[in-house]
Amino acid sequence: MSGNEDVSILRFSSNDIPEAERVTTLRDFYCRGVVKAELEIREGEPIMASLTAHSLPNAQLLLGTLFGAKLVRTRQLVVDGDDSLAFVFNRSGTIGVTGRGRDLLLGPGEAVLASAEDATTFERFVAGDCFSMRVPRRVLAPIIMDVDDAVMRVIKDRRAEISVLVDYATSLVREHASATPALRELGAGHLHDLLALVLGPNDEARESAGRRGAKAARLRKAKGLIANNCWRQDLSVAAVAQELGVTPRYLQRLFEADGKTFSSFLIDQRLKRAHRMLREPEFADRPVSSIAYDVGFGDLSYFNRRFRRAYGATPSDVRSAAD
Repeated sequence: MSGNEDVSILRFSSNDIPEAERVTTLRDFYCRGVVKAELEIREGEPIMASLTAHSLPNAQLLLGTLFGAKLVRTRQLVVDGDDSLAFVFNRSGTIGVTGRGRDLLLGPGEAVLASAEDATTFERFVAGDCFSMRVPRRVLAPIIMDVDDAVMRVIKDRRAEISVLVDYATSLVREHASATPALRELGAGHLHDLLALVLGPNDEARESAGRRGAKAARLRKAKGLIANNCWRQDLSVAAVAQELGVTPRYLQRLFEADGKTFSSFLIDQRLKRAHRMLREPEFADRPVSSIAYDVGFGDLSYFNRRFRRAYGATPSDVRSAAD
């Protein structure tokens, strides 16, 4: 298990811990980074887990899998004053959830909202991955229709909204996009909005949630698509907009509100890729012109001008400095 206090990340991998120490270490992981709970071990099965907990203001993200143990929020533990609500999304496999007199079974693509104020049990019956997001009750209560009615009900019909939420949350963890206090606050706010859209926001919150959270998630997804495909000379705002299911003008406005145009962001990504290639030994024998075309530029003179403007040096200067 490792932690990084600057970005509030905790990780647990059963592969890194002797089997005799896994229960104690995993219990400590949950108490430190998730919620106080007991672990009940399934007889004859070793614990297999790979988990990442990511803390934000008023939001706790957990990604990964736990297999071979039952997680129990006991009646003795619920008196600790924790009133947080946990949105649990089952990516794959099968999870059993028991609480409030209900026994639920979450299949792939299904979710549930659970409360830390209730004695609750989570058990994975079939191996798979899970995503959860825990927030204080006071954050959700004002922005969804009926928070108590939402608890312990299988959510099956909000897959588009869940996909946006999970993609955005996963990108925050993967890209360490919440490394500063300001970014953590911003990211958490967007997550709250997106979760409200999943659970059913009240009329007042619906408009603001869609305006802030959904737009931020779409913009982040668009940037990821561009970064991963910037080498394609045929990459266009229309192609990315089609992938996201929005109009090209809407996508342009998302970028403009963020302080850049679609084209300038695309060029920046191509220049960054070229800069990395020029500094890496494996591309030392490749001509600058070839690198320019490889990253998506169709005009060498234009590439040289933009590269020098971005880095204050020519491509050849950067390559020489790396030798």
